Amino acid sequence: MKTFFIGDIEIGGSLPLVIPEIGINHNGSLEVAKEMVLSAHRAGARLIKHQTHVVEDEMSAAAKAVIPGNADISIYDVMAQSALSEEEEHELKRYTEELGMVFLSTPFSRAAADRLEKFGVKAYKIGSGELNNYPLIDHIAQFGKPMIVSTGMNDIPSIAKAVDILERRGVPYALMHTTNLYPTAPAQIRLGAMQELMQEFTDVPVGLSDHSLNNYACISAMALGAKAVERHYTDKMERTGPDIVCSMDEAALGDLLQAAGEVPQMLGGTKQALPEEQVTIDFAFATVVTIRPIAKGETFTKENIWVKRPGTGPIRAERFEEILGKKAALDIPNDIHIDWSMIGE
Repeated sequence: MKTFFIGDIEIGGSLPLVIPEIGINHNGSLEVAKEMVLSAHRAGARLIKHQTHVVEDEMSAAAKAVIPGNADISIYDVMAQSALSEEEEHELKRYTEELGMVFLSTPFSRAAADRLEKFGVKAYKIGSGELNNYPLIDHIAQFGKPMIVSTGMNDIPSIAKAVDILERRGVPYALMHTTNLYPTAPAQIRLGAMQELMQEFTDVPVGLSDHSLNNYACISAMALGAKAVERHYTDKMERTGPDIVCSMDEAALGDLLQAAGEVPQMLGGTKQALPEEQVTIDFAFATVVTIRPIAKGETFTKENIWVKRPGTGPIRAERFEEILGKKAALDIPNDIHIDWSMIGE
């Protein structure tokens, strides 16, 4: 798999990357955005993802008549109210990096991408709606920086066209399966679609950008090999905004980060006992034991031998049937875990 780095953060390695997205949850307030960044930092996040909206370059006036499913005002008004100015966003980046975190953002227009490039960002996140905006994809790819690309609402042929641009530009990239419903019901998450991406783009890090109500989808995705998982983020669920309902808070982010460290350790392995399990085998397994005194030459039957704990005896229960019908090679007292030297023909 092609791994790459955003700063000192590896994408595609042994541990999945957790991406908390504050997006527009700050509702246009720089101070609230900083509070969210600080909260994510406390939880242990290594980076934060923002959204960069230069509304006049992003949308035409027709957007004022389009109302998204998770809001009661037009998408134009949602973004106009939520967008940070260039100066405010630059300050947010500075603050994020002051905390030792990477600032990542999704540009929704050419002007937004140019702003972020002027800021000197280390990488770009591409939203699902921009996946098939091939002119914008190519504009961003020409910067030559890593790109994490969400693929929601797009099929494999559409994704392949974007991948061709990224390959031609020679930029490292990851692909994220996404369902763009806010919130996403469990049956709509479709982790099989994420696995389809893995099968189609075998050497590319693939992950899940999730909009459901809890961490289950992300943790399940990690168990299937996701190299990155993303959820919206807020410092507290009491805040208002269209994406708050499908956001995680500080405690949930902490849990997801812990899962990202533990779930990969659970994968793989073979179905056999671990050496460390011997201490349990010693008391949990059964071995063959006499249940009454047996005289030399007496035939072993279910009336004079049985299987009992502990597992420290020489003959495990699985070989019990092999002993039945054979004769004792010597006198054996009651309650003795017998060994093969006690068994004749």
